[in-house]
Amino acid sequence: MSKKTIKNELKNILQGKGKVSYGKPIQAIAHYLRESNITSAETQRNEPDKREEKKRLVEYINKNHLWNCDVDFSLFLSEGAEQRVFIKDNHKVLKLNDSIYYASWLDYFHNLLLNNYFFPDTAYNLIGFYKSENDILYALVEQNYVESTELTDLNQVKEFLGNNGFVNTKNNDYYNAELGIILEDLHDENVLTQNNVLYFIDTVFYIKSEK
Repeated sequence: MSKKTIKNELKNILQGKGKVSYGKPIQAIAHYLRESNITSAETQRNEPDKREEKKRLVEYINKNHLWNCDVDFSLFLSEGAEQRVFIKDNHKVLKLNDSIYYASWLDYFHNLLLNNYFFPDTAYNLIGFYKSENDILYALVEQNYVESTELTDLNQVKEFLGNNGFVNTKNNDYYNAELGIILEDLHDENVLTQNNVLYFIDTVFYIKSEK
């Protein structure tokens, strides 16, 4: 598939016109935020206000009855800076993510769509939202559970991504200049290896802004 075709496919997916694994609910929310951002004063000043965006997102969640805290907190698996992971069953995990790695919630939803396009084996299924007692908003996503069978060779990760147009920029960060996509933090806890196959379980995609 040509780079131009991939770029057009991604553009359509991000705009809600193309299909991707578990894409519809994510695309609907992204569309809502994108449209509301257009008319917001902070966007017109090119100064996105994540607090205002959160208010609009909560309005959407309330309107569409998307609150969901169907998590057994006793089945805690791991925790990083941005999310908490819980076992759902033998095949699935649940992740609570507060979008702290992203300048906006829209960027976070774009990350989900990009992950689901490039890595469908570990696609995120958005199943709702949860708000903690200290008013932190989390997206609740479901993902296939991957059990590693061997240590991940980061040189193999670099080779795989290089073959797909992503150049290693520093440490575990990559950039695809033709697509304008940044992919970061691909250390051996975010990319697992099962039977010599790489599984990207925690991706941090960014779309490089055009100036």
